[in-house]
Amino acid sequence: MSLQEVHLDKQSEHAAEPRWRKYSSLLLNAALMIAAFLIVSAFQARNMLRTDRPVAPELIATTLEHGAFDLGDMQARPTLVYFFAPWCHFCAFSSDNLNRLRQWRGEEDLRIVTVALDWNNVAEVRDYAANHELTVPVLLGDAAIARDWKVFGFPTYYVLDSNGRVVRRDIGYSTQLGLLWRSWAID
Repeated sequence: MSLQEVHLDKQSEHAAEPRWRKYSSLLLNAALMIAAFLIVSAFQARNMLRTDRPVAPELIATTLEHGAFDLGDMQARPTLVYFFAPWCHFCAFSSDNLNRLRQWRGEEDLRIVTVALDWNNVAEVRDYAANHELTVPVLLGDAAIARDWKVFGFPTYYVLDSNGRVVRRDIGYSTQLGLLWRSWAID
């Protein structure tokens, strides 16, 4: 083997090594980002309703259309309860995803209920619902509902199974796929 061949051999070894390092570094960074996301999510959810409760708290409120709403009187089926504040920018971004979720999951498969909290007047909530073209029921919540459901930030999501138990929970912005994932495979 000539000196030039040995030099070319070493060059090809070094060329392959950075590619391996590049991919391993990329995988390590992705794993660290996922771990950080999961840790932050768990930290945010630490004070929310637990998923080992026998049943979610009652939810009795007036709808934006002045009707009565009682979650306990509803036909048993999976339900997404979405708590928002009209002034919340993250809520504004994720509210549009609720309508898309409704298109993907029909009313017979998943009930979606939104609950306005921390609002000043009904007109504020009505404007919010109109601006986001909400096609799901909008309830006028109060401090007691926020306390019972342990809503400490906006938006807050709870997914209930057909027996009214909390099976998923989250706080903060959620994408369309995130909402679909949270509401998927619930009996």
